[in-house]
Amino acid sequence: MTKTIDTLVTDVYNLFDPNKDHTVNEDNLQSFTEDLKEVLRTRLGKQREFSGPLRFSSLGKPDRQLWFEAHPIEGGKEELTPQTYYKFLYGDVIEALVLFLVKEAGHTVERQQEEIEVEGVKGHIDAIIDGVLVDVKSASPYGYRKFKDNTIHDDDPFGYIAQLSGYADVLTPGKEAAWLAMDKSSAALCVTKLSTSIINDNKPAPRIDHLKEVISSDVIPPLCYDPVPDGKSGNYKLPTACSYCAFKKRCHPNLRMFLYSTGPRYLTKVVKTPEVREVTSVEISDDA
Repeated sequence: MTKTIDTLVTDVYNLFDPNKDHTVNEDNLQSFTEDLKEVLRTRLGKQREFSGPLRFSSLGKPDRQLWFEAHPIEGGKEELTPQTYYKFLYGDVIEALVLFLVKEAGHTVERQQEEIEVEGVKGHIDAIIDGVLVDVKSASPYGYRKFKDNTIHDDDPFGYIAQLSGYADVLTPGKEAAWLAMDKSSAALCVTKLSTSIINDNKPAPRIDHLKEVISSDVIPPLCYDPVPDGKSGNYKLPTACSYCAFKKRCHPNLRMFLYSTGPRYLTKVVKTPEVREVTSVEISDDA
């Protein structure tokens, strides 16, 4: 009996039923180990430079962020730390493991890491599972809840919808797509579908044409997001999406970072100095 993506999570969990004996498929195991070897070679080698700011993974990013990518200035972008690259490795390993388990659970996994290209912009899909184009995501508990509760449509700071829609529009037109998300903390899995109507509203070609115009212009696009009040203190902080951006100090040269127990908080306006440690760094200006 052909399986569908609707039973995928249950089927993967059933692999770990302590009362059942599962014999690993040696071909699947060989493919998994080869994937792991390639992940380690790539992540532990010198990180390659991308040829330009436009990639399928960036189609959902704000105009201003991509303009900054295309118009760099000295010291204008935060460099990724070794710890961050280690985190990327962890995510790659989880993706390979999840796809291996999906195969072991009897589901079809095809066209892994297939490259697509639209108007010179390239991207690589994760896989097509049971005929459905799927993007595998490893997430923090907070990020996972957005997939589990299907609120990603209301809060998508990393542009996941545009990316998945673009892939689906090219490879599986007229069909739903889906995210297969895993909570890195609890190992919970969920499948979150992306409807054909949303995919049709996020076709890649118009977005690519728009972004090419944006980055070819000498005019900096407006702020992606406005600062928001930090409680009732009178202070203003960056919204979540901005706090992850490598160009936040290019937008806000006088930005100050304070270390709270919940993580760093970036304040654009300080009326009342927080009673937590402040981290100082070099300010960045933009003469563009």
